[in-house]
Order: sequence, then structure tokens, then C-alpha cells
Amino acid sequence: MIYKRSSALFAEAQKVIPGGVNSPVRAFKSVGGDPIFVKEAKGAYLYDEDGNQLIDYINSWGPMILGHAHEPVVNAVIEKAKKGTSFGMPTEIETEIAALAVSMVPNIDKIRFVNSGTEACMSAVRLARGFTKKEKIIKFAGCYHGHSDSFLIQAGSGAVTFGSPNSPGVTEGTAKDTLLAEYNNLQNVQEIVTANKNEIACIIIEPVAGNMGCIPPVKGFLEGLRTICDDNNILLIFDEVMTGFRLAAGGVQELLGIDADIVTFGKVIGGGLPVGAFAARNEIMNHLAPLGPVYQAGTLSGNPLAMSAGLAMLTELNNNPEIFVSLAEKTTYLHQGIKEALDRHDITHTINRIGSMISVHFSATAVTNFSTSAEGNNDTFKKFFHGLLENGIYIAPSAFETWFITDALTYDDLDKTIAAVDKVAATL
Repeated sequence: MIYKRSSALFAEAQKVIPGGVNSPVRAFKSVGGDPIFVKEAKGAYLYDEDGNQLIDYINSWGPMILGHAHEPVVNAVIEKAKKGTSFGMPTEIETEIAALAVSMVPNIDKIRFVNSGTEACMSAVRLARGFTKKEKIIKFAGCYHGHSDSFLIQAGSGAVTFGSPNSPGVTEGTAKDTLLAEYNNLQNVQEIVTANKNEIACIIIEPVAGNMGCIPPVKGFLEGLRTICDDNNILLIFDEVMTGFRLAAGGVQELLGIDADIVTFGKVIGGGLPVGAFAARNEIMNHLAPLGPVYQAGTLSGNPLAMSAGLAMLTELNNNPEIFVSLAEKTTYLHQGIKEALDRHDITHTINRIGSMISVHFSATAVTNFSTSAEGNNDTFKKFFHGLLENGIYIAPSAFETWFITDALTYDDLDKTIAAVDKVAATL
């Protein structure tokens, strides 16, 4: 494929945008080459500035569950835009989507909308600290909760891709209140809690990790975290920015039957527009201003365009639970096909999958945490990435990202993807 115009656009972008991109992982720095500039997208396909069609497996990093330019979502945004794009005042649609989200997700009474997943996670931690009157938090190596200072400690995903998991600009004072644990290691968490008795406000976790590849929790891990939190007056925060409304209508809480104290959302809840949210039961949420002392605000929070897109998306997911079955079946089919293709060419690999999230790790060992994820052969991944790209398949340009499946994918698309993997595997 030819990417002449994308390369030219990237050269121009670098003159006025740091690194030529507005989010680092887009830059292709870890895989080499120039990023692809997208012109438009529809269903399961991207169309770039050079006229290439690509089967899309990042889907705007998760929210395009029903495909790009999904008609009910687009129509909702168009109709709302005709009436004004932003007011900075309350609108009825905020209450409508809030009521729907609360009805879909277990164990929450109230929800507050913000403008990004980063903002949602940052606000959730502040709320947890205000509610418990404690300052320290536990996060897990390789889990990414946005770029707020507290979270840029072995942050996974983009931070790892660029080799700077501890970002300059994060003060030692901030870093000392973030305690780092190993994902899927309950004993490690217990040791940290014991060593910091009565000082920990919350444990924040991606209940299914998506920023060191897709890594599901091992049996008993999340249940153990729930017990540790209950025994130590610690709030458990599920970062469901990726998994919320994707793995089930009620997210991981519903899928695995485990209650969190605070849940954060993003991506899907805005139907693909920039939005985030955090939610909890009444006694916690009532600590937020203007009801309580914990301040959180956002001039454009609850933007009517984002709310209309999110309401259209959540309504369709709520009314059609069979979508989640279809997504899981397609992901299983893809998993089996990729495994057979890589096995056929004796390519060392491990595939992780849960629901409609999947990742391919070029590693001989099981990938259950950040350290085992980092053991993957990145040189093989680079060749794999560019080989798929040349065959019209677009996956995330980083070995530390999950793939997201959209229901707009047909089995013909999946077969084309598996055939491309087979062809590329022969060259690895």
C-alpha cells in the first residue's frame, strides 16, 4: 500500500504539533514509520488520505462497538447540533443518559459526567481521598488511568511504548502517595496494605487490563481485592473506561459479579465523542460539590453532543443484549483463526481474550501482568504490525494495547484478517 499523502501530512503536522500528533501512541514511534492519517470511516473500515481501505481493530480505542458512523449515533448528534452545540448549563438529556447508565450498571446510584477518562479517574481518586480522609492510593504496574500525575507511575500503554513510565514533571511528593502493586498478585497487594495500615484511600485498577495488552484477572484476584478493601476501609475503584458497556451492559461488575465502590467510564458512554464519567452509591457521590466538600467541576461537562451520542449508543446496547453474545462469538472465531495461523508457521505466541477484547503477545510464557507482557518480542511485533498494515489490517501501533472488536465486522472480514495473519506469519 502507498501512504504518500499520510507521510506528507505527518511532515506538516510536526511543524505545529509536538511530535506531529495529539496523543503519543499515534506516532508509530514504537513500530517505526509514519502514522496513517484517516480521512473517514464507516462500519468496520477506515479510509485513509491515500485512499486505502483498512479493517479496523482499534475502533477509536474501544467505543465503536457498533461500527464507525453508526447511523443512530450520527443522527442523534446532527439533530442535537441543530439546536446548539454547547451551553454550559443543565440540559434534560444529561438526566436521561444518567438514569439509563444507572439502570444498566450494578451498584451505582449516581453518576457525574466529565470530558475524558483521565478526568474521570482523577476525580474518582480525589473523591475516594475525600470520603476516606486518607491520602495514599494503590495502582498496578501496567495499568493506565490517564495522564494525571498520580497515575504516571509504571503506567503501561503509551508510557511504556515511549520508554518513560515515570514521566518528568511528576513531583516526588505526588509519586510517594502512589503505591505500585503487581497485577494479578493478591499477596503483593496485601503486603502493601499491611505496610501502609490506615493510610490507603483506594485501590484503582483496570478490572480487565487493556494497556499492557488484554490481560484478564486470574480467578480470585478481584474477589480478593474486594475482601482486602472491605477489611481495611479502602475504596475499590474499577477503571472501566475500556470495559464499561463493552464486555457487558453493566461492564465487568456485571460480567464477573464483583462490586466496586467507584466506577469510571469513558469512550463508549459518549458513543465515540470525548466524554467520561464516574459513578458510585449515594453515600460516596453525595460527598461531591455542591452537596459535599469534595470539589470537582467542568465547564463543558455533559456537553449535549456527547450526551446525545452516548444516549443513542447505550440505548441500543441496552435494548439488544444479543450484541454482546455476537461480539464474543466473533472474537472467539478470530482468536482460533489467528492461533491456527501462527501455530502453522511455528511462531511463538500467547493470545489473551475476554469478551470483545483480544491481544497477541509474541511470548512463550503466559501474560498475566506487566512484567510478563514486557517479555514479548517487540521486533516480531513490529514486523507483524507492518505486515498486517500492508495487507489492509489496522491494529494498534504498540505491543502494549488490546484490540477492540466491533460488531460491524463480518465473518468475511475476520477470514480476511486470519488470511493476512497467515501470510505475514510466513515471513516472521
